[in-house]
Amino acid sequence: MLKQRVLTASVLAPLVIAGIFFLPFQLFIIAVAGVTLLGQWEWTKFVATSSRLGAFFVPAAVLLSSAFLLPLSELGMNLSTFNAGAIALIGALWWLVATGMVLKYPKATGWWANSVPLQQVFGVLTLIPFLWSVLLLRAYHYELDPFLGAKLVLTVCLLVWAADTGAYFSGKRFGKRKMAPSVSPNKTVEGLIGGLIASVAVTLVAANYFSIPFSSLPMLGVVALVTSFASVLGDLAESMFKRVAGVKDSGSILPGHGGILDRIDSLTAAFPVFTVLYFWLA
Repeated sequence: MLKQRVLTASVLAPLVIAGIFFLPFQLFIIAVAGVTLLGQWEWTKFVATSSRLGAFFVPAAVLLSSAFLLPLSELGMNLSTFNAGAIALIGALWWLVATGMVLKYPKATGWWANSVPLQQVFGVLTLIPFLWSVLLLRAYHYELDPFLGAKLVLTVCLLVWAADTGAYFSGKRFGKRKMAPSVSPNKTVEGLIGGLIASVAVTLVAANYFSIPFSSLPMLGVVALVTSFASVLGDLAESMFKRVAGVKDSGSILPGHGGILDRIDSLTAAFPVFTVLYFWLA
């Protein structure tokens, strides 16, 4: 399994990086929207209904309809950040709600565990802010530097990957205290701390290497720290939804990794949080 995961990641990571930097903006929109729609389809496994197609239709329609809120061009989006920023903020607030849901699991699931509309709303709140946060970052100051936004997007990806890697090795070496045993028994407090340290360090190095503008080094460190914690929450929240639904993986499209959601769960939380904090603080 580990060998399969490494092989898939070694193919996937270069493709993701190449897409971030070299896809024309319109094709980048299509690629990210395609990933988001696949994630929305996989989310239907978490919905308490016998018809996955029925559970997919309304959220997918809402997701596609959100395209009318913004001009779908790099310059137009960069000049019209209000709507995209509002969507990112909604996403960040959703993760505050999800934090409470994770902390109260499994005691306080009765109000949503069998509610199809609520479970669909959770999927929309998870995936639409992710989509627009990625696009908003990619379009950032495009007219001044076409690659600045790409560097920001990659920095968030590196932050999340560092958090995952740091948590894995730190947890394996030092892990003793369970962080959220009812949701994800293998995650430890020591792993969380190691992941947070790794993610902040990688973010600071990447920001310096990519010459990403920020107000101060300590403030960027705070943004990275909060974003890293949010990425852990994204992983925990998906684990919670899978447990309630009684499924192991969201899909099987990625050998060794499961589905698209199993790969982007941390990113769905990290991108909205990073976008809001970077635009407001860093």
